[in-house]
Amino acid sequence: MKKINKVKIKINGKNFVIKPKMTLKDIITKYKIPENKVAIELNKEIINKQNLRKIRIKNFDKIEIVHFIGGG
Repeated sequence: MKKINKVKIKINGKNFVIKPKMTLKDIITKYKIPENKVAIELNKEIINKQNLRKIRIKNFDKIEIVHFIGGG
């Protein structure tokens, strides 16, 4: 069985290579994304932020992170 030592993903359309077994919470922390000011989509599905630690990132996952901007 072949061991995967790198995982290729896309975040907001840009390619990244990360370590295997990282969670969405790890990604948020690594790239210093303010968790309370964003919406997160994984493979076109909105993610509940309570599940960030449970969701492991897999090869070729696509993550979209949308920042909230106030205005009026």
